[in-house]
Amino acid sequence: MLAATVKDGALMVEERPDPEPGSGEVLVRVRGAGINGADILQRAGGYPAPPGSPPDIPGLELAGEVVARGPGAERFQEGDRVMAVVGGGSQAELATVHERTAMPVPEGLDWPQAGGLPEVFTTAHDAIFSQAGLRPGERLLVHGAAGGVGTAAVQLGRAAGADVVATVRNDGLRGDVERLGARAIAPEGFEDEGPFDVVLELVGAPNMPGNLKALATGGRIAVIGVGGGMKAELNLLALMGKRARIHGSTLRARPLEEKAIAARLVEREVLPLFRSGALTVPMAATFPLAEAEQAYKRFTDGGKLGKIVLLP
Repeated sequence: MLAATVKDGALMVEERPDPEPGSGEVLVRVRGAGINGADILQRAGGYPAPPGSPPDIPGLELAGEVVARGPGAERFQEGDRVMAVVGGGSQAELATVHERTAMPVPEGLDWPQAGGLPEVFTTAHDAIFSQAGLRPGERLLVHGAAGGVGTAAVQLGRAAGADVVATVRNDGLRGDVERLGARAIAPEGFEDEGPFDVVLELVGAPNMPGNLKALATGGRIAVIGVGGGMKAELNLLALMGKRARIHGSTLRARPLEEKAIAARLVEREVLPLFRSGALTVPMAATFPLAEAEQAYKRFTDGGKLGKIVLLP
């Protein structure tokens, strides 16, 4: 098979042996594989794949057709359309997926959208509902809302009946984010727009003092991105006074059991909203696998709304 591979910071498309599905796994012919910030970090040597995932083939999400089943895999049949979050290896023509982490592709969703759905919607749903406990009628602030996770979080918050405010640095994209269900604002001065019950932090350290200032009593800050910086200074007395909570999370390295639980929650609570048309996967661009280098450059150039997806 052909696969995007990383070696010493270089990205190239090369031949690799076809993977074989193990116990409980399915082999998927990949039709769409989203690019995420973790792939950029992995290429730079800062985010190695977890044990059991290909160490040199990036990619955290995929959609495609089941072409073979390993021992004990019974949930899906050959030919079924599936999508999943994986520990790595999705940016290739073939990939293995444990059937417990795989989800059926909703009817009407094309391959690019399906390939850009699993990681961002699972991450956003887990962060704002499973961990931060967002409730209908609460106020949600989403930082960096033009990216994949940001656009997912805005839509999920709106669908849950929350009042959503989103920071978007590129003023040309604010109208697009507002059409997804948020009031889009510039990042500067966001702390004056509070109070917020939940803050989804996708930028990192520079926002943390403002997040705490803008937080409602009993509010929750979910940190899932640190591209803007990793270390922040906080007023712990203010944190105590607001009885607030800050937590961080990653999805990639979780054990199978936890990934399976996250997948089932998305399957039950999120996928029906795609079938009804309430949710969508905004697409910034698609690239063939052979143009992986150009796709990564488009991702890092910024100024995009939604997902960039490779189409093997």
